[in-house]
Amino acid sequence: MTTPPFPASPPSAFQALSPDDPREIGGYRLYARLGAGGMGRVYLAYTPGGRPVALKVVRPEFAENNEFRHRFAQEVASARRIHGLYTAQVIDAGTDATTPWLATTFVPGPSLHQIVHRHGPLPERTVVLLCAGIAEALQAIHAAGVVHRDLKPGNVLIAADGPRVIDFGIARAADASPLTGTGLRIGSPGFMAPEQALGLPATPATDVFALGALITYAASGTSPFGDGRASRRRRSDLRPAQFLLL
Repeated sequence: MTTPPFPASPPSAFQALSPDDPREIGGYRLYARLGAGGMGRVYLAYTPGGRPVALKVVRPEFAENNEFRHRFAQEVASARRIHGLYTAQVIDAGTDATTPWLATTFVPGPSLHQIVHRHGPLPERTVVLLCAGIAEALQAIHAAGVVHRDLKPGNVLIAADGPRVIDFGIARAADASPLTGTGLRIGSPGFMAPEQALGLPATPATDVFALGALITYAASGTSPFGDGRASRRRRSDLRPAQFLLL
């Protein structure tokens, strides 16, 4: 096996594996935790040949729902067809595993959220190039019949050669889970289109709306609709006038 090109301890940008974290999933060796979100945890992992990948493992409560598993398999199949220059390619998945997982190309760079949080608004030319790259990513995603549904600063990674959009389409599978069955929505209110926040079907236009909010965030350092700290809101609490205040 190839030795990972990192020291024995994970760099400060990563989190060390806890005793509860697995050490291997689907033949991939887990090295560190990259983060966690509404659907599960994301790990830095390695193929047997030493290639780094980002491996997302869904939360147990999602894995126990058959409708979620069915939709997750459908979304992964659709995501495999996306080959955009500015997207993180899906390379493997375990949709039938006890705990479903998804592996994508590892992007060695911070998220747009991390960059703006640390350095503030981006220069105008940088924002223009960023917008062009993300728009091209959305074009590839929509051409494959997929809607991202959760385009936000944390889902845009900045590599040396431009942005990479991650987690495209997978959020749709969560709509079938018990957590969302009681009227809760998974997403980021500060970047969510009104129709999606109200529980209506998401379309490519939903992503275009999120792109506008994303570019506003990059240029100004703040979301046009507030900080949107609550990642889950009840549909009954979301009205068009209220959404503008999120």
